Amino acid sequence: MAGFAQTHRITDVCMLVADVERAIAFYADKLGFVLRRRAEGFADFKGAGITLALWEIGHMAEHTGVSPKLAPPGVHKACVAVELPSPAEVDRLHAELAAKGVAFVRPPGDYVWNARCCYFADPDDNLWELYAWLEGGPVGDVDQPEA
Repeated sequence: MAGFAQTHRITDVCMLVADVERAIAFYADKLGFVLRRRAEGFADFKGAGITLALWEIGHMAEHTGVSPKLAPPGVHKACVAVELPSPAEVDRLHAELAAKGVAFVRPPGDYVWNARCCYFADPDDNLWELYAWLEGGPVGDVDQPEA
């Protein structure tokens, strides 16, 4: 029997944010996401292949009982990665987003896992990676048994 992760695709990524209006402005103005839904303390955008949701952490805590505590600035809990078709596209998109005021944590560089990557964070320090495989592709593939 296939496990949960093999039978249920990830459909949404939800960023927990301190100020949903500030986060909406970043994702719409800087990254070009188009707002799809808006409710108190919540917004979501339909992206290429996935829904990106923003949930104000205080609102989430009020309705679900989870902790409203945010990590201090500069602390990252997750990384959303976007695979691009080529290393040149990493450089091009870096330049485009930097021109829009996106502050990058790391500029494009070639990494030991055989990828060209760059990193930026949203206003709530949710980390994003833009990457493309270098010649030879990914390293570390694990052979999977025949199904």
